[in-house]
Amino acid sequence: VQLQASGGGLVQAGGSLGLSCAASGLTFSHYTMYWFRQAPGKEREIVAAIIWSDGSTAVADSVKGRFTISRDNAKNTVYLQTNSLNSEDTAVYYCAAEIWGPLKFRDWGDMNYWGEGTQVTVSS
Repeated sequence: VQLQASGGGLVQAGGSLGLSCAASGLTFSHYTMYWFRQAPGKEREIVAAIIWSDGSTAVADSVKGRFTISRDNAKNTVYLQTNSLNSEDTAVYYCAAEIWGPLKFRDWGDMNYWGEGTQVTVSS
């Protein structure tokens, strides 16, 4: 199983980035997909989730109204559109998967699979 995140980079405050995570080696439609992030010196935190069954989503309060998670089961890919970025969004962003996962925020330890992460740096 591989989860390959991409799309990170350097962006000015107020800008946008579209992150992607391509999955292989698993039955993607059976997995709830999550995005986590970890900023320097901080604990990893969950950002967004999209459930395996009907595509319902949930996002953390800190990014609500700015970040959108979506998925394309035909492409085995989950996306995170990030808008109105600020310096507090600077972090490594990871995608992760949990089989038959619920639509609620989970801990990193609950994940079945995760990827290497992609760096997002927001300059002020």
